[in-house]
Amino acid sequence: MPKRKRTAEQKQEQNDVLPQKRHYRQRAHANPFSDHALSYPPSPEQFDWDAHYPAFAGSGKTPEFADIGCGFGGLLIALAPLFPDTLMLGMEIRVQVSQYVHDRIVALRSTSAPADPSPDTPGPYQNVSIVRANSMKFMPNYFPKHSLSALFFLFPDPHFKARKHKARIISPTLLAEYAYILKPGGIVYTITDVRDLHDWMRTHLEQFPLFEPVSEQELRDEGKGPIVDAVYTSTEEGKKVERNKGDKWLACFRRIEAKRD
Repeated sequence: MPKRKRTAEQKQEQNDVLPQKRHYRQRAHANPFSDHALSYPPSPEQFDWDAHYPAFAGSGKTPEFADIGCGFGGLLIALAPLFPDTLMLGMEIRVQVSQYVHDRIVALRSTSAPADPSPDTPGPYQNVSIVRANSMKFMPNYFPKHSLSALFFLFPDPHFKARKHKARIISPTLLAEYAYILKPGGIVYTITDVRDLHDWMRTHLEQFPLFEPVSEQELRDEGKGPIVDAVYTSTEEGKKVERNKGDKWLACFRRIEAKRD
């Protein structure tokens, strides 16, 4: 009983200190072709990951999961406790939204106690962080070759008008970058409630020689069911689609080795 009481108190403490989205108002979209006032590491080796993941300082670890356009961070927060030794990074271009995710992570780190405290067990949410960045232009500045095992594109901006399709986050040029930073065997997860965008992403990934489709059932058979569930349900956009009883289209692809003659 005392343990349950402490848990309830911890939850109330979290609720008291967690940031409120109403204080982080932001336009829904940002122009990915604008030159935002941002600084970027010249190369992944020159980025200070220890500052983002202090509990893992000195370990040499770099992120393995990347959520591109992470929004309010729902996926990161859902996956962090499931993979406590896996570093995860959200990338978000909108200043207020990225600040919200940063503040949310800080609050969760400060109010969450390890289930089994020990010097070798990092506290909860120590494995997640965020950078404000234009991933369409500068993703290779952050991730070394073959360093990621999962790359997420969840409910990306559909850019409905044909003249704006060049701003879609899945394109042949960008797929070459994604293939570069993904490990062979790594997975690209895409989901959207826009059928046209689903067809666009799926078709481009199918046509790219370094990706092959992988079914939801295959991923679940490989033990990735919790990841798939989080892809469906953890984001603000996904929850909104559920409330509106809309459809969600999932498409996942595996990074394959280059075929050599």
